[in-house]
Amino acid sequence: MKAGTNMKMAGKTVYVFVLLTITKVMRLSGNSRVSVTVGDSSVLTCPLKGNITMLTWTTSLKAGGSCSLVYRADKNMTNRTNCYDNINLTFRPGLAPALEIRQVGIAQEGNYSCEMVSTEGNFPTTYHLTVLAPPRPSLYCDEQGSPVCKAAAGKPPAQLSWVPESSSTAEEKGHDNGTVTVLSRFTASNTSVTNMTTCMVSHPAGNWSKSIACYPLEGYSSIWYVYAIPCALLIIILLGVIHYFKLCSDRPCHKTKPPEIAPAHSQQDDTMEVEPYTTYVQKENAIYNSVSDLTVGQNLPQDLCTET
Repeated sequence: MKAGTNMKMAGKTVYVFVLLTITKVMRLSGNSRVSVTVGDSSVLTCPLKGNITMLTWTTSLKAGGSCSLVYRADKNMTNRTNCYDNINLTFRPGLAPALEIRQVGIAQEGNYSCEMVSTEGNFPTTYHLTVLAPPRPSLYCDEQGSPVCKAAAGKPPAQLSWVPESSSTAEEKGHDNGTVTVLSRFTASNTSVTNMTTCMVSHPAGNWSKSIACYPLEGYSSIWYVYAIPCALLIIILLGVIHYFKLCSDRPCHKTKPPEIAPAHSQQDDTMEVEPYTTYVQKENAIYNSVSDLTVGQNLPQDLCTET
């Protein structure tokens, strides 16, 4: 009896588990995932069954905020609440009503739910809209001569890989708008790797690859010395020659007889030659004047004084 009771309990448990699993799968089937590249347009549709009475779209954005569009068939009117201008309802003959989003932005990522009310019942549908931002890839050689691969502002983050294989780890840097920049510096796993390397960028919005040849500075150290030493010697020789000619311009470089220079004849020398004669004349005049004065004072004949 106990064994039979246990079997019944186990059967009920399995039945409940299967029922819950089926219910969960049915719920998940109504939630569709849609991806769109930033800047492109996206069209989300509602199932069309019977005649439409009312159609309601509501959004729950990942960045925050909500929007609602309600269409009433009896008034042929749509009410908008807190919706972006690039979101509109579209009705085309023979097609299900749709929500059209033109030039999708990163901030418009989130859940979009539709509820169709018709003569046959209510039909809800939910979409999870993922906005993809393609990265800006680049490949260059850094100061040490190592290849560097960069995928800037991608959403989701890009996946970087190297050929030949690299042992480096990618670095990620997040931005305020939800994008991520990934950077990887090539590190050879073995020493037999050639200088040519290829970076491959994988992303849901598209793939990219590019090759580059970088030369580490260690491989050029000997070549640098070979060219640097002769250049340094040449510069030293040139500086020596310039210094030699500079000295020669300041003083004679050879022992040569200097040119004879005639002595300068100045006015001072003429004055010195004339001064003795002038002094003599002045003294003679002074003596003559003294004798004249004495002769006049003694009333002597001037001729006698002259003879004296």
